[in-house]
Amino acid sequence: MEEKKNTQDTKDTSVMHSFNDQKESSPRGKLLAILVVVALAGVGTGFGLARYSADTGKSIIPSALNPNAPQKGKTYGAGDTKTFKDTAEGVLKEGGVEGEGQYHLERPGGDSQNVYMTSSLVDLSEFVGKKIKVWGETQKAQTAGWLMDVGKVEVL
Repeated sequence: MEEKKNTQDTKDTSVMHSFNDQKESSPRGKLLAILVVVALAGVGTGFGLARYSADTGKSIIPSALNPNAPQKGKTYGAGDTKTFKDTAEGVLKEGGVEGEGQYHLERPGGDSQNVYMTSSLVDLSEFVGKKIKVWGETQKAQTAGWLMDVGKVEVL
């Protein structure tokens, strides 16, 4: 007589499992993960630098490397000295006084000697913090001691 074998399926009911049985991740998966992390880091860095530049108004490119940065000894703007006959020298700073002028030149003698300025021809923001000489036309002012529309700038 043939003996019948018990062919019942046995299920694994143990609570503990070995982690060694799992397949290792492929090198492609690791490479893809690294590339995603590098791309996100690059985007984050670019975004952060752009926000810093926009918030401070300063370029992240050093002026020595920026060919468009104002250079010492060069003049910018109009050469019309008949219209722009008034001159002043000092260090350009941001801010006017009570709505008059967007920038001002700090000169020796304190605040009473500041020249408050706007410009219809020259982008004065490029010269902030630099010692400059300006040629302009004096404007009537309500508060500022001297308000000037700048037409020409020389970096000293």
